[in-house]
Amino acid sequence: MSSPMHGRGQSVQKPKDFKGSLKKIVRILAPYKFSFILGLITAVVSVVISVVGPKIMGNIITEIANGFMAKVQGTGGIDFDKIFEIVSILCAIYALSSAFEYVQGFLMSGVSNKIGYSLRKEMNQKIDRLPLSYFDKHAHGDILSRFTNDVDTLVQSLNQTLSSLLSNLVRVIGFLVMMVSISWKMTLLALVIVPLSIIVVMFVVKRSQSYFKQQQKSLGIVNGHIEEMYSAHIIVKAFNGEKQSMQTFETYNKDLYQSAWKSQFLSGLMMPLTQFIGNLGYVGVCILGGYLAMRQEIALGDIQSFITYTRNFTQPINQISQSMNTLQSTAAAAERVFEFLDQPEQLPDSTAPVSNQETIGQVSFENVVFGYEPDKTIIHNFSMYVKPGQTVAIVGPTGAGKTTIVKLLMRFYELNSGAIYIDGVNIKDMKRSDLRSKVGMVLQDAWLFEGTIMENLRFGKQSATDQQVIEACKLAHVDHFIHTLDHGYQTMLGNDTSNISQGQKQLLTIARAFLADPSILILDEATSSVDTRTEILIQKGMDELMKGRTSFVIAHRLSTIKNADAILVMDHGDIVEVGNHEQLMKKQGFYYNLYNAQFEGDEEIE
Repeated sequence: MSSPMHGRGQSVQKPKDFKGSLKKIVRILAPYKFSFILGLITAVVSVVISVVGPKIMGNIITEIANGFMAKVQGTGGIDFDKIFEIVSILCAIYALSSAFEYVQGFLMSGVSNKIGYSLRKEMNQKIDRLPLSYFDKHAHGDILSRFTNDVDTLVQSLNQTLSSLLSNLVRVIGFLVMMVSISWKMTLLALVIVPLSIIVVMFVVKRSQSYFKQQQKSLGIVNGHIEEMYSAHIIVKAFNGEKQSMQTFETYNKDLYQSAWKSQFLSGLMMPLTQFIGNLGYVGVCILGGYLAMRQEIALGDIQSFITYTRNFTQPINQISQSMNTLQSTAAAAERVFEFLDQPEQLPDSTAPVSNQETIGQVSFENVVFGYEPDKTIIHNFSMYVKPGQTVAIVGPTGAGKTTIVKLLMRFYELNSGAIYIDGVNIKDMKRSDLRSKVGMVLQDAWLFEGTIMENLRFGKQSATDQQVIEACKLAHVDHFIHTLDHGYQTMLGNDTSNISQGQKQLLTIARAFLADPSILILDEATSSVDTRTEILIQKGMDELMKGRTSFVIAHRLSTIKNADAILVMDHGDIVEVGNHEQLMKKQGFYYNLYNAQFEGDEEIE
């Protein structure tokens, strides 16, 4: 008798609210309830039909044995016609069971994949409606895991686990009924073996569990050490740290070896121990079956049928145990998916938005109050009027909140209080798409997708002609670089864009912003990833582009914003000084100290 299968030290992810998650799973199944229920029914029918197979097979053994005895006694022989009839029935039964199983697989696969398609579509739509604050609080890897791993877990479970759970329950009941119908005495003996096997397995698992946990811990330590030493191998060699590194590795490796062989040894005992107990059970069943056959209480073929049922009896029990664990993981995955879908969304656009109009670039901040957390305000009653065509620079140390101002202008976040106006229109009264179409943005982190350079550049303006793209690249001083590539503008960029430098990436993103030809420009440390020579070329192009356009420039090199019409100096989320370069230098305040520190210490203020 095979033993129940148990995980080797693997933890099962459990949901916070198992019942609530199951209710939500039932809810998403509702549109497909007919196909789903029909799939479950066909699974049950398939099992019910297949359960009688061993009994019929036993009838063949009985028929052959009776025919052989009749032939020995000279009273007859083997009835091959009868055997052929039984075999035909058996083949028909198994064929019918396979047909129902195929139908069940087809239906359940269809339902599960439709649900997966629907969930991914709903999650993709949801992500566009979530506020930016959600992504500030959740790691990208976590969100990606919900889209992929959690949805896949849910789909696979719906496809296999639920039907398997029901089928195995029916199979256990069916086997038990057939065993009792053959002999209740043999059934009682067989059932004694099952709890004995479970006790042995639980004993071994209890002993091996701690070693498996230690093995996983030691494996993580070894992997971490190797990764650390590999990534820093130059430093290790430079400081003659090879010997120390090897000694540390040897210690970690020994710990892994000790926990690994102990856990594997103990887990390896389960199979032989349970097989030994199972074989003792088979011996007992055979002896009892032979005794009952001698007393003519059962047929000889029934003994073979019973042994088949006994051998297969624990298999569905094992699978039920696995299915319950899988169901826990499924509920946990569903919980994470539904948690994402239930997240509060960003405020909807105005029901009567101001129609799209020609933008001249007048921007005003009126008594703006904002904080990423409700109880922690970082922008305090900020007001500022920006005339069309003016350039506003925002400077300050790292973490000062420089990008916060422009994020509010783009309406990535909602204000606590106050208002922001573009050309006299409150941005809350505009569609987000209209607002953002008026604003061009170049981020500090250059983002390019897998595709040609031309496709990446046209992302800023899909309707742009080739000539317009080239002109934008000339302004960004990137046209010459592109022509040095083998395929020019048709050069394919890899998924990680590793075939071009970081500075070149930034040039391309700036050219993309040039192409969009916005009325308002936001340059968020746009030149932070290029060398000084390249920066000078870009600066010339930007100066030309910014003529007649309202521009917000976040710069880490203060020399680049001397000619800005206004400079906002920020520190710890507060605007501490406002003015042009000359005015702020005369004050000899925060900006004065930043400026002098940068040039005297040859530092960059980020």
